[in-house]
Amino acid sequence: MTKEEIEAFIRPVPDFPKPGILFRDITPLLGNAKAREAVLDLLEEAASGLELDAIAGIESRGFLFGMALADRLGIPFIPIRKAGKLPFEKIEYSYELEYGSATLEIHTDAVRQGDRVLVHDDLLATGGTAEAAAHLIDQIGGEVAGFSFIIALNFLNGRRVLEAYKKEIIALVEY
Repeated sequence: MTKEEIEAFIRPVPDFPKPGILFRDITPLLGNAKAREAVLDLLEEAASGLELDAIAGIESRGFLFGMALADRLGIPFIPIRKAGKLPFEKIEYSYELEYGSATLEIHTDAVRQGDRVLVHDDLLATGGTAEAAAHLIDQIGGEVAGFSFIIALNFLNGRRVLEAYKKEIIALVEY
């Protein structure tokens, strides 16, 4: 399955979560086993040369393919969660979103010093959430090896924000 065929499983939803926003919904993609498999194939192929030690998935949709990709690569999965969700020693980072603000957390023992980590989420918009995740990984001694997304909204310039960390930015479908 090609990137173009995968794009057919991404549903545009106008005016969600607020008027003027065109939300890109991946639930049709999740409902199709062949499309999910194709996404994982493409992510695995794109990440193959990055010499990864772990995949960090951002809550919540970043968990869906991040964990499966980590399984395929035989490496650890690191959950980066919203504030108040992690039970052990953690650090947090607060940041602005395109329509609000948020805080992410990571366990302090999630990576070993120098671990190369791929940050994964379903969508790249302004880059704020992925940048916050990268900041957390840096803070506990990991190295961001790159970023991966199913969707990139290029008109919001998130790629430019993330290139300050790493130029390796994987996006399967771009708008």
